Amino acid sequence: MRMLNSRALGALTIGALVAAPVAAQEYVYAAVQGDAQVAVIDASTLEEVQRIDLQELGFSENAKPHHIAVDPDGSHWYVSMIGENRVLRFDRDNELVGQVEFEVPGLLIRASDSDRLYVGRSMAAVNPPTSIGEIDVTAMSLEEADVFFPRPHALEYSAELGRIFSASLAQNQMGSLDAESFEMELQNLEGPVHTLVQFAISPDASTLVATGEMTGQLLIFDLADPAQPALRASVSVGARPWHPVFSDDRTVWFAVKGDNAVVAVDVRTGEVVRRLESPSLYAPHGSTIVDGKLFVSSNGPGGMSMPGMGGGAMDHAAMGHGDMEMADAPEVGTVTVFDLATGEVLAVLEMGTNATGIGSR
Repeated sequence: MRMLNSRALGALTIGALVAAPVAAQEYVYAAVQGDAQVAVIDASTLEEVQRIDLQELGFSENAKPHHIAVDPDGSHWYVSMIGENRVLRFDRDNELVGQVEFEVPGLLIRASDSDRLYVGRSMAAVNPPTSIGEIDVTAMSLEEADVFFPRPHALEYSAELGRIFSASLAQNQMGSLDAESFEMELQNLEGPVHTLVQFAISPDASTLVATGEMTGQLLIFDLADPAQPALRASVSVGARPWHPVFSDDRTVWFAVKGDNAVVAVDVRTGEVVRRLESPSLYAPHGSTIVDGKLFVSSNGPGGMSMPGMGGGAMDHAAMGHGDMEMADAPEVGTVTVFDLATGEVLAVLEMGTNATGIGSR
């Protein structure tokens, strides 16, 4: 049963959250999964300004920080740790101020209209619980919502629609949940198993997109009925599309991990309209946009090791890199910064072993 009274009390903080002063300086946070670290990047100077070593905070070398979310006002940020079964909360000064236990956490989505943080399960988990989490970030307390399908990974939330979206890695199933009641509408997708990696919702809340790892498709859904998103287009984009982010109501950007590239798709026409490449893109992973700049994290050599559909590990060639040119390949994971208007590479920052999720407010 849901604690609606506590939810109502939590709603009282929304006004304060919205009215909070906007942070003057923008930061981008990148998880360096293989080194148990998080890098803090100044979005203006494009320089790393701090490195948080999770081992120095008492966590193991196998903590596996994976994904990042940031408060709407920039006052706190969050990181999921697969190896520690925890989600951590840091303040703007990068001090650890809270944590909550959650089995094999993966993607994080911070609500813009409340004190809620949504959390899915890691792609690395072969048989995780069939539920997603909702964390009250003030109390760092947890509720779970069962989505019933196996390996829930892709995750998104819309404040405008009041819906949470989740999808299975193992089956062509996705769910649209009411954010207050957790009541879910289940949807089955046709065709081969897409292995939906992640969602994104357009700023006008009219369109939902999902990246399909195994089919190389971007699925575009109409949200006229957000309880039952209607698939209106499926676009071939390359090998293993990953985390999408919208730059405006019609343009979505995302890494294509197996092609070592970034593409942009016009969701109204269903066309690939841009393709960006750089030697620094080696298994590109996460993406976020700040002030007209696209920040893309790349795993680098020896990056993500993931179970295949049958539970066995996928080797390097199977993940789409068997024939790539190695002459200019980076030696470590990176963050590559592109100018969205020109496609120019503005900066390349070396991160370390297996740079994964990246986030900004």
